[in-house]
Amino acid sequence: MASANTSWSEDNFSCSICLDVFNSPVSTPCGHNFCRTCITKFWDDQVQYKCPVCNELFHTRPDLRVNTLLSQMVDQFRRSVRVKELPCVEPGEVPCDVCTGTQLKAVKSCLMCFTSYCHTHLEPHQRVAGLKRHLLVEPMDRLEDRMCKKHDRLLELFCQTDQVCVCQFCTEADHRSHPVVPLKEEYKVKTAQLGKIESEVQQMIQERQRKIKEINDTVDRSKADADIQIADGEQVLAALMSSIEKQRDDFNQTVKEKLKSTEKQAEGLIKELEQEIEDLTNIRSEVKQLTHTEDHLHFLQTFTSLKNPPHTRDWTKVEVRPPPYIGSLRRSLDQLEETLNMERKKLCDDAELKRVQQYEVDVTLDPDTAHPDLNLSEDGKQVHDGGVRKELPDNRKRFTKYTYVLTRQSFSSGRFYFEVQVKNKTAWRLGVARQSIGRKGDLIATPLKGYWSIFFTKDHFLFKDNPDVLLPLRAELQKVGVFVDYDEGLVSFYDVEARIHIYSATGCTFREPLYPFFCPGLHNYKGINSAPLIISPVNQTEKDLPLIII
Repeated sequence: MASANTSWSEDNFSCSICLDVFNSPVSTPCGHNFCRTCITKFWDDQVQYKCPVCNELFHTRPDLRVNTLLSQMVDQFRRSVRVKELPCVEPGEVPCDVCTGTQLKAVKSCLMCFTSYCHTHLEPHQRVAGLKRHLLVEPMDRLEDRMCKKHDRLLELFCQTDQVCVCQFCTEADHRSHPVVPLKEEYKVKTAQLGKIESEVQQMIQERQRKIKEINDTVDRSKADADIQIADGEQVLAALMSSIEKQRDDFNQTVKEKLKSTEKQAEGLIKELEQEIEDLTNIRSEVKQLTHTEDHLHFLQTFTSLKNPPHTRDWTKVEVRPPPYIGSLRRSLDQLEETLNMERKKLCDDAELKRVQQYEVDVTLDPDTAHPDLNLSEDGKQVHDGGVRKELPDNRKRFTKYTYVLTRQSFSSGRFYFEVQVKNKTAWRLGVARQSIGRKGDLIATPLKGYWSIFFTKDHFLFKDNPDVLLPLRAELQKVGVFVDYDEGLVSFYDVEARIHIYSATGCTFREPLYPFFCPGLHNYKGINSAPLIISPVNQTEKDLPLIII
């Protein structure tokens, strides 16, 4: 039988009624071909039976016969067209196991044949009755992995005890007493678990992304702090260099002035000596002339005036002492060191205060903790001792013996800073306290008991500890800054107006929330210490670092 010419177009094998490729082509007595369904339906709607192409009229309805040759040619044409349209396998796709030469992309895999098929080679599975019962799935590689290595049977069950895929024979041997279920059933269970796993994994991813952001934020803050530190260092070192240069100039000037004074003294003495030498030279000249005169009268008259020479200084005790250079340099360096140390501390304190002020927090006083003698402002920013005990409901948070009060806010990590005005007060206490401090009866306000605070009166200034740390009294102290680095275990206090560091408690151990802590009511006799403690906003105005003047 001749094969279909693959160069023919679809028009050569198209029905003139439906205009599609012939499906079960049949021939009319006049020799034209149509799809059986198309010509049958066409004649069903007509009174007379004629050919749709040539209009030849048939007196009786023709008995249609299948055009065997055309049918074979159409089938071959369909296959040739299908092969041309089928895609070749691409990387990552499953190839057809039957194709030879150019492998086409598989469209299904048979779990009974353990073979993957393209459209063309899948056709028997769609036509042959026995093959139609095979289980077809989406194309997949390595179908041999679906076979039990021990029994050469399909892995179609799941052992819930050993959590492995098994075949039917496995359930009668090694897994006889184990609960097994079809793969599809276990698939549904595991799919449900995947949702939970996905959620947990997503949460873990988000936690790590947050940690990355936290680390990046820390690095960014460190860079910013480093830039500030470098800028402050440049200012401090420039000021110190200016101080050293001024000290050098002053030292050189002092030495030069001492040398100039010595030179002036020597110059005066030399002039005086030269004058005396000149006078004595004149006398010697007269004496020499007199020795050669023979005029007795002139000789005697002149000799009388020469025997009493003019008054001159006793030069045996006169000397020009060199300036006392020895020790001058050492004294100058000692003075420079003292000044530099003082100014270095001042400049460093100023730069440090600027940095810690960046960690300002907004805190307000908690009335539930305030001693009954204390009066709080409505905004929670001021507190003073009113001198009159109020009737207040007691609670576990309230201080009952000492005039203490805490803030509403607490801090369990990181850094925080706040400022308190202490102007016009004769006594006060400020700092931070941990959450678990005692609130009733006698209290020992030391770090061991959970308090880190400074205590001020007109006679004493100290950091409360065991023993207390005495601090230099500061008569002009008006505002105090308190800085805490929770993670580093650091509590620092600053004189804000003077921009001086007061004291730092280091190596502290914090394991619970910290609260800013205030005590305004110390020694409030007859209202002499009734001025309030005021939580003040930080003044962020940058101040120029002062130049060192020695």
